[in-house]
Amino acid sequence: MKLRLFTDMERCTPEEVQRLLPLVSDQRREEALRFKHTFGQFACLISYLLLHQLLEEQQVVGPDEPLHFVTNAHGKPRLSGHEGAHFSISHCREAIAAATDSQPVGVDVERFINPSNSLLRYCMNDSEADEVRQSPHPDRAFALLWTQKEAIAKQRGTGIQDDIKRLRADCPSQVQVESALHATFALSTAVLDPGGSSTVLNTL
Repeated sequence: MKLRLFTDMERCTPEEVQRLLPLVSDQRREEALRFKHTFGQFACLISYLLLHQLLEEQQVVGPDEPLHFVTNAHGKPRLSGHEGAHFSISHCREAIAAATDSQPVGVDVERFINPSNSLLRYCMNDSEADEVRQSPHPDRAFALLWTQKEAIAKQRGTGIQDDIKRLRADCPSQVQVESALHATFALSTAVLDPGGSSTVLNTL
């Protein structure tokens, strides 16, 4: 698995969005401009560029080849014309991530928040909720568990469904889930065959 992580969020400005728009495909440009707020536009553009950078380095696409996305029945995107190239992207207010692999892969980033009891009841089983409540840093514990669930769901290609409380418990043993805590956010990945993995920060 190869991973790109972008954390220079001070670059999220209208001026930077305008600079980035010509660097992406027509499809991605239209998608970015559908967002009303600068952050949505910025994240849409940066995630595309991170993914293109990874695929170009792996010689999946050429430097000037646009990426065209199609989605499955659950809304998971894939690359048209490159069905063997699996990827996942994620963003939050603190980071933007893209991951690629030869097998289905999932990545998720989430900033730290203190979860309400209603949120815990909604998305965590009893054991997980107790883990968050008993943690000296419940914001970090919640983000770690949530990103693991999201990464597993993305790897499966089904998205978050009714089994949200059992996503981690039902994760097949052949799927390896790895997590990391950064200063202000958590990151998790899920992949069938991890092989060699690498992370590069802020290369754009």
